[in-house]
Amino acid sequence: MTRMFVDAWDPAYGASFEGGDSSDGPASPSSAQVDTDVEVPAAQWAPIDVAPGVRCPDVVFLVDGVRRNDAGLWTAEDDGMSYAGLAASYAAGVVRCDLGNGVAELVGARVGRGLFTASPSASDLQAGSVLYEVHRVSGTGEASKLPAAVQAPLTALEIDISGAARDGGSDGADLLVVDGPLRNRRQLPRTIGYVKTQQKQYLPAALTPVVTSLRPGQRTPVFQLGTVWGGWSWYLRLPGASGAPWSGIVRVECSPDLPAEAAVELAEISSAVLPRFASSAYKDPRAPQNLVPIAGLERRLRGLLGDSRVLHRALTLATARSRLCDFV
Repeated sequence: MTRMFVDAWDPAYGASFEGGDSSDGPASPSSAQVDTDVEVPAAQWAPIDVAPGVRCPDVVFLVDGVRRNDAGLWTAEDDGMSYAGLAASYAAGVVRCDLGNGVAELVGARVGRGLFTASPSASDLQAGSVLYEVHRVSGTGEASKLPAAVQAPLTALEIDISGAARDGGSDGADLLVVDGPLRNRRQLPRTIGYVKTQQKQYLPAALTPVVTSLRPGQRTPVFQLGTVWGGWSWYLRLPGASGAPWSGIVRVECSPDLPAEAAVELAEISSAVLPRFASSAYKDPRAPQNLVPIAGLERRLRGLLGDSRVLHRALTLATARSRLCDFV
């Protein structure tokens, strides 16, 4: 008889994995070359418990960013051409968790606004008291591709506030957890990327049962991804999962610039640290993968973005005034 499980995630967020059913996990296979013999030979793969001697960092920093599309725009150029534009707000923040004292606090948050367009004539847009700085995008600037352009300045903001938070002092005995893949943040020291939604199947089919047999707190051996943004990676199961094969599974990664021994050390630390931040289904619709400090940070950052209706009206008035000035 087929076993059925209810995904703990709210269906409004999609699914914690992208697959045909919960037994298959991610349905889309990755074309990346994968080296599974990094920590142990592939033939010896098995779930790994938290090492008894692993030392947790004194401080864990968790960084995340949010973004919102405030308004879509169109330009009218002097030569008769027209370009799509996107007015967007974004924010990044850092939560500092003192594991010894059980204290978590927001230690940095910044908001950015941008006008993203391929228009050669567009300039900064003042909408009431809010300034949207122009970000020129390459190519023809199709409207459907503009939201992706927000990621670059958001990532830069995350890097800036991460460095500022660490400058506050932790004597190097810390860990930085980035919500999402590392991508171009891999130069940050003692940093791991935390991927809570599984869309690609990276491992060969013969090793998938190792992932689905993980118990809470266990991880897979470290493997290496040969992609443009690839690096060292491993899977980890968080506590509080529904019992479905891929429920509560996250993928963690670290910089490919690290030696294999350092990657294994970070994998051991992650399996000791991350499970304590797992969320509960009755509190979070994306439990257990949406870590508690990250969930609180996202709420705070969205509040900092301001009222979308007020900003949309300010943008409407600002563009109307600019057209009136051109007419006069």
